[in-house]
Amino acid sequence: MIALRDVTKTYQVGKEVTVTAVRGVSLNVERGEFVIITGRSGSGKTTLLNLAAGLARPTSGQVLLEGVDLWSLSDRQQSLLRNQKIGFVFQFPSLLPSLNVLENVVLPRTFGANHTGHDPYERAAQLLEMVGLSDKLATYPRQLSAGQQQRVVIARALINEPEVILADEPTSNLDEQTEQEIMNLFHDIHRQTGVTIVVVTHTSQLVSYGTRAVEMAAGLIVNRQS
Repeated sequence: MIALRDVTKTYQVGKEVTVTAVRGVSLNVERGEFVIITGRSGSGKTTLLNLAAGLARPTSGQVLLEGVDLWSLSDRQQSLLRNQKIGFVFQFPSLLPSLNVLENVVLPRTFGANHTGHDPYERAAQLLEMVGLSDKLATYPRQLSAGQQQRVVIARALINEPEVILADEPTSNLDEQTEQEIMNLFHDIHRQTGVTIVVVTHTSQLVSYGTRAVEMAAGLIVNRQS
């Protein structure tokens, strides 16, 4: 599904300082896997996720999505591919405050290719029911708890029926109980739909939710568990 081949990412900090966030990493994520990537702050895990998503260009190496080299595509082709194939869940919910919950979930359907077969509002309502928010369709983000907002983001990530969900620290600003609820939700979505999921987290206790775990340190993969 996703293949990173000897990928390196460096950043220029000031005129003379270069930081290497990812160092020659190779990683394959197979269709239907639920991969948990762990590591301390600064280990390179979020950079690796951004590389996998095509949100950051590798300094060297290749990033392939279903065999397609992302950086051989034009900006428009990349955007369309991400819109059609990938659902994103970021660390902070990033919901639009002027839209209600239902409208926030529908929003990605307004970009990219036309979708057929589902009324977007009907599908959004179904997804909100799946994440336990069927009574919040007309509610605005400011009226929701942090955990509820993250559930809306997960529903939004599923609206285009993506083949992979990429989640960056989706529970980092949540209390322990809500963290468990969100990870159980990911687990249930994976079990019910078979969608490929990659979650980045600094919490090693969450690896039990996935089918495989990868640990990063200093820009390298230092441990792989199956």
